[in-house]
Amino acid sequence: MTASLDAVERTALLTAALRAAESKRPDRLYEDPYAAALAGDIGPELLAEVRAATFPPGRERTLPSTPDYNAIRTRFFDDYLQDAAQDPAMTQIVLAPAGMDSRAYRLDWPSHVRWYEVDRPAVLAYKEEQLGAAARPRTDHRRVAVDLTSPDWERDLCDAGYDPALPSTWLLEGLLYYIPEPDTHRILQRVAAVSAPGSRIAADIVNAAALTLPHMRGLLDVFSGWGCPWLFGSDEPEELFARYGFDVRAVQPGEEGADFGRWPDPVPPRSVRDVRRVFFVHGRRS
Repeated sequence: MTASLDAVERTALLTAALRAAESKRPDRLYEDPYAAALAGDIGPELLAEVRAATFPPGRERTLPSTPDYNAIRTRFFDDYLQDAAQDPAMTQIVLAPAGMDSRAYRLDWPSHVRWYEVDRPAVLAYKEEQLGAAARPRTDHRRVAVDLTSPDWERDLCDAGYDPALPSTWLLEGLLYYIPEPDTHRILQRVAAVSAPGSRIAADIVNAAALTLPHMRGLLDVFSGWGCPWLFGSDEPEELFARYGFDVRAVQPGEEGADFGRWPDPVPPRSVRDVRRVFFVHGRRS
């Protein structure tokens, strides 16, 4: 089944392997009992390549720690989505793309929440097969098997029960740096078009320097070698999202609220240029 996944889709297996590894730590930031099954055999192999590039034997680490970053990102968005779900008026949560996410299965959700997982058919088919019949979501869970580059994925989402007239919460996790800049704008525009006022959005995004700095080459070359290079970064994520009506904050791992005692590196002020950054963007549609 993994043979049907393309290069970008396989990065979801890396994420699952990272979550499985985090779940084994005594100081884990979350526990994902489904991650190992979702990672399959390929996920640990991808993770081994990332670890070899990030923690070269006999040399000081110069790349960001992917395991720590992924742990913080997962916990940050766990908390963000669960906070959004506490609002009785927030009845729709959309993961686009869903990848190997298991939040619908491993976290508790209020009964008013309807959960949508949007991803390509091959991804959702692999995921369903790996989870097996015994895995049960803890919420009203809807799979929407469609490519986000499709000209009418919004129709498929609405056919699954989504109502654009009601507030929704969107998570675009592990997506924006893999797609060209025009596609980023197109997706944000289309999400905004089906998000009622008061809707919420969250995403992760790197800055432009993260795509070009020489000391990032070790990690960038791994992803490029897999056929899924990083293609887009923004130094002003607040402005990017504001173009489409979202009033957002962008925090970096290691800053208050996005640390959890795990980020190992300094966090340069935003005024410092030519340093790699990653942002957790989160906010509302006005």
